[in-house]
Amino acid sequence: MLPHETQQLERRIWRHFCKGLTQYQLLDEGDHILIGLSGGKDSLALLELMARRARILRPRISLSALHVRMANIAYESDTAYLEDFSASLGVRLIVRETSFDPSTDTRKSPCFLCSWNRRKTLFTVAQELGCHKIALGHHQDDILHTALLNLAFQGQFSTMPARLQMRKFPMTIIRPLCLVQENDLKEWAAWRGYRKQNKNCPYETDSHRADMKQIFQLFEKLNPETRYSFWNALEREGKLVE
Repeated sequence: MLPHETQQLERRIWRHFCKGLTQYQLLDEGDHILIGLSGGKDSLALLELMARRARILRPRISLSALHVRMANIAYESDTAYLEDFSASLGVRLIVRETSFDPSTDTRKSPCFLCSWNRRKTLFTVAQELGCHKIALGHHQDDILHTALLNLAFQGQFSTMPARLQMRKFPMTIIRPLCLVQENDLKEWAAWRGYRKQNKNCPYETDSHRADMKQIFQLFEKLNPETRYSFWNALEREGKLVE
């Protein structure tokens, strides 16, 4: 028997996960979905929850997973662990390696170039496999922090949508953890015993995301309902589905 608190955590995460799938219409019958598996707690939880969802008959979906290694960044991913983890869930894992040269475009940050090259590999593999959807492990906190970043640095109220239909080719990005909170995922990862990957990114300190996380925590101290106020504002402005 699971401890009562763990049962509550599991029910809460599953409820929010399923609500996100339904509310933002993330799944369709016959979907073959490629899951971006970085090896962090969020992507591991996403794969586990999606594999559980795939066992439900309707809508019927199938899954593949992709881990992208960045050759020029000291990210020592344990691919054997990721392969075993995926196999235990009945999901095939594909591993690809790519790289980027930050000197080729000094107008863009290394974080942007890294993310763009990883995303490009995701699109390429998805098309190779005949997938029309890519699932990413961004949780609700990621989406809210991105909204603050865009407001502060780009002067626009926008974020990473729960569902994004690409305009140039038939591909949809979905974020099934969009209603799941990061604190719950941390507890879930500890309970499930996810193995941490060694991340030694030399550009990590250049990111404003950690600063925005602290600012958001200050907002929540001022008003515990901040999370829901921000989320409702994003919904009213139609920023969660594009």
